Amino acid sequence: MPVADIRPIKEGLRQKYKQQRADMPPEEKARVDEIIAARVASLWQYQRCRMLLVYVSTKIEVDTFRIIERALADGKAVAVPRCVPGTRQMEFYRIHSVKDLEPGTFGVLEPVPGVHELLREFPDSLCIVPALSYDWHGYRLGYGKGYYDRFLSKYDGVMIGICYSDCVQRKLPHGRFDRPVELLVTERYLRRTATHRRV
Repeated sequence: MPVADIRPIKEGLRQKYKQQRADMPPEEKARVDEIIAARVASLWQYQRCRMLLVYVSTKIEVDTFRIIERALADGKAVAVPRCVPGTRQMEFYRIHSVKDLEPGTFGVLEPVPGVHELLREFPDSLCIVPALSYDWHGYRLGYGKGYYDRFLSKYDGVMIGICYSDCVQRKLPHGRFDRPVELLVTERYLRRTATHRRV
């Protein structure tokens, strides 16, 4: 059953997993990032998709730069998010190189409006969803801003999560409207979660 007020619990977990990730030795992070990227590339969901929606990683997140480069090399359309200033909405823009991105909201590299193509439809797409933690059912612990929650509420493509195995726990508190990912990818395993795809 969803918890009535999960905000204080989530905030405590956010601090825990942010610190845990910050404490990872750089060489260990690079090693597991490479394993996760290889696992993503081996997925049939990745191989069949024509478009990849993927976040641009920060220092404490699973590295997506190698995933982006691989997808571009594989001839897939790649789109990354941009937070719309003054709102809690985000938009996805198609990119052709990570070199074209510039620091945006929260210092995260983002596409430049007017330079990159804004996408409003995502046919045959796969979305890699960021999180500080996932649970066994595919529910995520995000950063608390709600950008991805709003986007995913209207997204009807395939969703997967990538995460360090040490940041996965059996159960996370979640709300009624939270949507779980369908597959969880870590450096140790793949875990198919309970799907809640809309008909």
